Amino acid sequence: MTRRYIVAGRVQGVGFRWFVEKEARALGVSGWVRNNDDGTVEVLAAGTADQLSRLRRSLEAGPRAARVDQVQEFEQDGEHNETSFRIEGAW
Repeated sequence: MTRRYIVAGRVQGVGFRWFVEKEARALGVSGWVRNNDDGTVEVLAAGTADQLSRLRRSLEAGPRAARVDQVQEFEQDGEHNETSFRIEGAW
């Protein structure tokens, strides 16, 4: 299954994307994470229901320097060919 998450709060400039990449890889989730122009962080993740539930809990907690105000979750249709997890637009 695949989900898209939009994370709002103080989530840019605090290592949030690297935190998500580390958590997703540890869980065996594939997909990507990126900063959006509106100050949110977007995550596309594919895995089992248990993996995605654990990832969502990590997104809600965030890294120490972050403040997560809201995590929106959307069901994502279609096939995704991601085989690993990556940060988009990190460099």
